[in-house]
Amino acid sequence: MTLVLKNAQLYAGGQFTRTDALLENGALVALESGIPVPSRAVVLEKPNIVIFPGLIDVHVHFREPGFSYKETMETGSLAAARGGFTRVCAMPNLSPVPDSLAHLDMQLARIREGARVRVSPYGAITRGEMGERLAGMEAMAPFVAGFSDDGRGVQSEEMMRAAMLEAKRLDKIIAAHCEDMALVNGGCIHAGDYARAHGLPGISSESEWRQVERDLRLAEETGCKYHVCHVSTKESVALIRAAKARGVDVSCETGPHYLVLDDSCLQDDGRFKMNPPLRAKEDREALLAGLLDGTVDMVATDHAPHSAEEKARGLRASLMGVVGLETAFPVLYTHLVRTGILPLAGLLERMQANPAARFGFDDKNDWAVFDLDSVYAIDPETFLSKGRATPFAGMEVHGECLMTIVGGKIAWKNASIAN
Repeated sequence: MTLVLKNAQLYAGGQFTRTDALLENGALVALESGIPVPSRAVVLEKPNIVIFPGLIDVHVHFREPGFSYKETMETGSLAAARGGFTRVCAMPNLSPVPDSLAHLDMQLARIREGARVRVSPYGAITRGEMGERLAGMEAMAPFVAGFSDDGRGVQSEEMMRAAMLEAKRLDKIIAAHCEDMALVNGGCIHAGDYARAHGLPGISSESEWRQVERDLRLAEETGCKYHVCHVSTKESVALIRAAKARGVDVSCETGPHYLVLDDSCLQDDGRFKMNPPLRAKEDREALLAGLLDGTVDMVATDHAPHSAEEKARGLRASLMGVVGLETAFPVLYTHLVRTGILPLAGLLERMQANPAARFGFDDKNDWAVFDLDSVYAIDPETFLSKGRATPFAGMEVHGECLMTIVGGKIAWKNASIAN
């Protein structure tokens, strides 16, 4: 197939320009204005097609090895490509946990065999993510995006200090799941109005921000590169803002659901259950303010697929986690850009440029192509991910991915584009 995208908007170098794109036999051949149209070419020209560098998600769960019934490297990476993502960072709560080079090699083999986009794994901070002994960080360092015990916060201050000192020596990022388990108390949703009204055990905001506070102190002490995963509380935002002002080497992410929803949106359905939980309106507003002033550096989906049965037990008993790769950009474009909260360039900065700079990614010839005028309702039954649980099901959104290009070659394309 020969395809020409005519008069599209290209975002590169921090600005938008008009361009044409020529693709032949699944590869991007030229990206410049005024490309001659070859005979027999399929020409696609719409008023609001945008081409921009492929999105980067620094927090996903692809479940292999160990839990392929939830997701595989192939299904997860296809979901990423469909969402416009060309690189993702995969968390280590797997079986076996990538806590040594031998265990990491098993995950790297799955990546080589099945990934349709660039997948950078995290190594575990501690052996088995149990918080008791440091993982084999030095041996894994050349092959990982950083180190994380995602899914379990590192409870011991002594262990986290040792991990940060080792990460500093290796010049790698510690990406922390901040959760003080002594403060969780069996909670299933935010300890807010909905929990009180429905008699559900709540998860306090303090369970997050107390460990953020501890880790920021340790990061300042050790000088390591520190990244806070899935920030959800106003207190965490304030702590990170103050730490940045002091010169601490810290970055953080939040998820689309924390920016768009709060606990007033909850329904007794597993698709609304994630960790950390949807917080109060004041927390959502603080996250938006942090996104605008640079405190919150980037958006990451925390794409966490589970089986239908595992998510069918309501808020009290469903497993934690929702999927997000196929919905992140359209949801944020609809709710932040089209509403005037954030310019499109600002959204791309937080979904591509900032994660690339922080994690040291310099991917060449990776692009996402979106039709920003496409309007549709999110339908989980169409997802390429095995996971179907999303709080955005049924939401009408603007912006549909037409094509994702990795290394100059088409990794995924929309069925609306002729073969």
